[in-house]
Amino acid sequence: MAELTQQQWQDVEKEIFAGNKIAAIKLYREGTGVGLAEAKQAVEKMESDLRKARPEQFRNPEGKKGCGATALVLAAAIGTAMIWMIAKVTD
Repeated sequence: MAELTQQQWQDVEKEIFAGNKIAAIKLYREGTGVGLAEAKQAVEKMESDLRKARPEQFRNPEGKKGCGATALVLAAAIGTAMIWMIAKVTD
């Protein structure tokens, strides 16, 4: 098993910061020759360490995923309730 060069580490980090975990795993595998499971585990560990050390560099901060979808569902529910209430009042 080979070690990553400094440039390869930087390339993997760049993909992790951009949220491209699959690309990071691919680069890690190409650089080290390890299998998929080992590369995935290594990249996830790297991501965890980087999130602790440099959270401001991540494109999408952890915990902020899915907020748009939640807001959309909430708006749809409120809209449906308002339409139902208006229909009840006008009957």
